[in-house]
Formats: sequence, structure tokens, C-alpha cells
Amino acid sequence: MNDRAPSRLDLLHFARRVVVQQATAAVAQIDAWIAQEEEREARQQQADEMRPPPPEWVVERGLQKTNLVAVHTGDCWTVRKSSRCAGISRSQAMDALRRQVPACTHCRPDTALGVVD
Repeated sequence: MNDRAPSRLDLLHFARRVVVQQATAAVAQIDAWIAQEEEREARQQQADEMRPPPPEWVVERGLQKTNLVAVHTGDCWTVRKSSRCAGISRSQAMDALRRQVPACTHCRPDTALGVVD
């Protein structure tokens, strides 16, 4: 058996090997995270491209489907996540406003459609 203590140079070489091994493992882990994130972003971008465009005009319905509550623009924040809304065409939106369905006070579809009374 060798009772000789390792030299400082041997210890420095050993320390270097340990650091290189740990750094290589850390870089490999980071590369895997980068690959996962790139894949997630690619899937998200593909889903965004496949999503149909939002409707230009929206009618908000009451608790009874036949009761129309308000007409909105398609990007109105007040109906963004509402399940009681349906997309409608420009002519349907104008017709609803003419039939006294209230216009949203936030997005003002009556002004956008030129149906201001």
C-alpha cells in the first residue's frame, strides 16, 4: 500500500476532473430543458396558427337563449371568457342594434358599426 499523501498537483488535477464532470452533466441537463422548451413553444405556435380567428362581432345572450343582452365587438374584454356569447356577422350585429339590443358600453359596437342614434 502506498502511504504517500497526494501532491498538490495531483489534487488540482483531481479537482479539475470533478469540475469538468459536474459541468458536463449540468450542461447536458440545461440542453435537455432547452429542447423541451423549444418543443413546447413549437406546439404552442402550431396551436395558435390552427386556431380560428375570433369573430368580428359577438352577441351576449341571457340565461334564456332567446334573450339578447348586448352586442359587442369581437375583442371586447367583458365577454372574452363568457360561455353565453356567440359570434355573429356584421349585418346581424347591425340588425340586433336596430332591434334595440343594447350596445356594450365598453367596446361601443354601435359607434364602430356607424349605427349611433
